[in-house]
Amino acid sequence: METDQLLIFIQRLSKIEELLSTLITEKLCKDYYSTSEAAEMLGKAEFTVREWCRLGRIRAEKRRCGRGRFQEWMISRQELVRFRNEGLLPVHR
Repeated sequence: METDQLLIFIQRLSKIEELLSTLITEKLCKDYYSTSEAAEMLGKAEFTVREWCRLGRIRAEKRRCGRGRFQEWMISRQELVRFRNEGLLPVHR
């Protein structure tokens, strides 16, 4: 009886691992990221990433969010890849 329970446990654990792998893949493959998500990925403060967006140092666009009339900066996956490869854009004056 213990062997059967152990096999069931191992099967359930395998299913959990598959689901976690799927969730991680989906999270990594988003088209757009919020400033908080981007900050976490880049190891920076969220304020810093928002300032980069505001100053045009990183390409981002404002999108409606669930906070009423306020909008939130959203950064594309392609822009994050560009930033990692090339760094910040020059300051526009």
